[in-house]
Amino acid sequence: MLVMLWKSYGLVFIVGASCIVVNAQGIGPLWYAGMALLIVGQVMRMTRIRAQRPPQGREPVLLRAPTAGRWLALNGPATKIPSHTHSHAQTYAIDLKYVPGGSGSGEGAAPQAPPFRWLWPLARSPRLYPTHGMPLLAPADGVVVATAGRQRDHLSRMSLPAFLFLYLEGFVRSLGRPRHLLGNHIVLDLGDGVYAVFAHLRRGSLRVAVGDRVTAGQEIAECGNSGNSSEPHLHFQLMDGPDLLTARGVPFAWRYLDDDGVEHTGVPEDGTHYVAVSPLPERST
Repeated sequence: MLVMLWKSYGLVFIVGASCIVVNAQGIGPLWYAGMALLIVGQVMRMTRIRAQRPPQGREPVLLRAPTAGRWLALNGPATKIPSHTHSHAQTYAIDLKYVPGGSGSGEGAAPQAPPFRWLWPLARSPRLYPTHGMPLLAPADGVVVATAGRQRDHLSRMSLPAFLFLYLEGFVRSLGRPRHLLGNHIVLDLGDGVYAVFAHLRRGSLRVAVGDRVTAGQEIAECGNSGNSSEPHLHFQLMDGPDLLTARGVPFAWRYLDDDGVEHTGVPEDGTHYVAVSPLPERST
């Protein structure tokens, strides 16, 4: 019961802000009540985040990479821990963007993502990004325990005004349920108390439903731009429970080749292009 109450910090914060906004009496009882609720909501939020700090020293879980083809790693745990925040079990989360091989603008050149612009255009259609619609793969055998697939794929936030809006939008989303941050998503139970999260999926692209069993390498959805996302990408993480508001992050690793063809086992550092390799040698028959 106490945990359920503590998970409602967003509602407390919203009520407090509403008291201040509708207050027409100046500094008075309603204003003080609003300020008190804001403080209580923030304390509840910080306490919840602190409780989601994972214990140190856990060995990474070896998985298949959830992608096929050449991808770019961003905001990952190989560069910084927590890679995102301890909130919502994102301690070891990573963001991944599809980057086709090759460059240039001539005939036959691989399509590239539109660049960040300071002012204009403010936003672009997610369909203009190579990552949009790319297939995503189950990292291990497991069971689907949660899905959401009806949120829209919104415009990109890849200009300065849009990026500033993204920060405000992200704060508001964080006060709601996890699905407001994740957008369309899938949660897989991989066994041994480990759960995988795929976030920002394309609307209508989910290939699985709750209760389905999946096998490693099976296509389960496509990349999109739903939820708290600046441009189409995959947000991937592991956690030790199915509830993003109480679970803690779990480290992971996979085998991959960098652009020089060197094989690694781990997580690519930020700015690293990689191509996934199966994590374990094939069994001989």
